[in-house]
Formats: sequence, structure tokens, C-alpha cells
Amino acid sequence: MSQIIIGIAILAVGAYVVIKTEWFLNNFGRISWFEAKLGSEGGSRLGYKLIGVILITLGIILTTGSGDNFMRWLLAPLLKYN
Repeated sequence: MSQIIIGIAILAVGAYVVIKTEWFLNNFGRISWFEAKLGSEGGSRLGYKLIGVILITLGIILTTGSGDNFMRWLLAPLLKYN
């Protein structure tokens, strides 16, 4: 039960980061790595949105309890599962 609550909380934080990207940019400033790597096509805004989407994905995986299956799928090319 706690896994579901934690997963929903992570999902909510991720959604908040995606929705309030401009607020995060104004309060925390630009991130130089995102500015250098993502260039003028969004830069830090896109970086904050990517962080939010990653949090949403992790929240869904944690809430549904499919972490083992996801990691097996992700690492299958490296581990040669049959």
C-alpha cells in the first residue's frame, strides 16, 4: 500500500514540474548543462520537462508494481534473457 502512495506522490511531483516549468525556471534559474546540450531549442525549459516526464514514468512504474518487469525489459539486451 505504501508503494502505491509513494508512486502517486512521485507522479504528482513529476506532473507539477511539467506544468509549472516556467515557475521552476524563474526560481531555480537556467541549468548550464541543458543549455549547452539542448541548445536554443528549449534549453532549460526542455530539461525541466524531461525531468518531470522521467518522474512521471517512475511514478507509474512504482504505482503499478512493474519495476521488475521494466528492469528485465530494459536490461534484456545486456543480460541475454531468454
